[in-house]
Amino acid sequence: MLFAFGCSNQKEYVSKIEGKQIAVTNLNGENTEIEAFVRPYRENIDKDMNEILAYAPETLEKSKGKWQTSIGSLQADITLASADKIFNLREKKSVDICLLNHGGIRSIIPQGNVTTRTAFELMPFENNLVVVALKGEQILEMADYIIKERKPHPLSGIQIILNKDEKSYKSISIQGKPLDLNKTYYGATNDYLYNGGDSMYFFKKGTAVYDLDYKLRNVWIDYFKEVDTIPVPQIQRIIVE
Repeated sequence: MLFAFGCSNQKEYVSKIEGKQIAVTNLNGENTEIEAFVRPYRENIDKDMNEILAYAPETLEKSKGKWQTSIGSLQADITLASADKIFNLREKKSVDICLLNHGGIRSIIPQGNVTTRTAFELMPFENNLVVVALKGEQILEMADYIIKERKPHPLSGIQIILNKDEKSYKSISIQGKPLDLNKTYYGATNDYLYNGGDSMYFFKKGTAVYDLDYKLRNVWIDYFKEVDTIPVPQIQRIIVE
């Protein structure tokens, strides 16, 4: 009996890749089975997201304000308070300041009812709240960064008095006291900024970092649940003399 075998040393390869755009349309209509399956989940989510948590007497937004905005100051104030409460329980230490980023606020707090959905619109990211131990030198770097950026980044616990040229500072105080270059301060921020986001590299120079395992979005939600009417912050964080 004879057997015949064949073989080939030719290699297969891709000579060309083609693609085309396929538009998503409603030509095929709605899939009723899928819609029936999804509907109860969507309704439950909408119910939770639309729960009224607080009331805003006026609209708070980030587009109005040169050195600080109403919504940014509110976020920094409530983040500082939340971080301080947790940090004091865990480490028996107080949080002195808070710095967040202007671009991190993605929506407004409209006048009227404030819901869970409001918090998700404000903070759609999964950023965690962290506390960083900073020397006075890093606070100076922070002030220089803020002046150079000329953006109303959310600030709390710190006050910077600028000279008339608005390019340098006259004084810096932390919690109402002059900055002490030899002191260690504890600053609240988020993990994105701690890791160098928005070029805030001074945070990485901190001597220690504490992850509070607390989403910034949840800071908003928990705050809304605690208050009836949202206040409009009046304390000036950056003042030009």
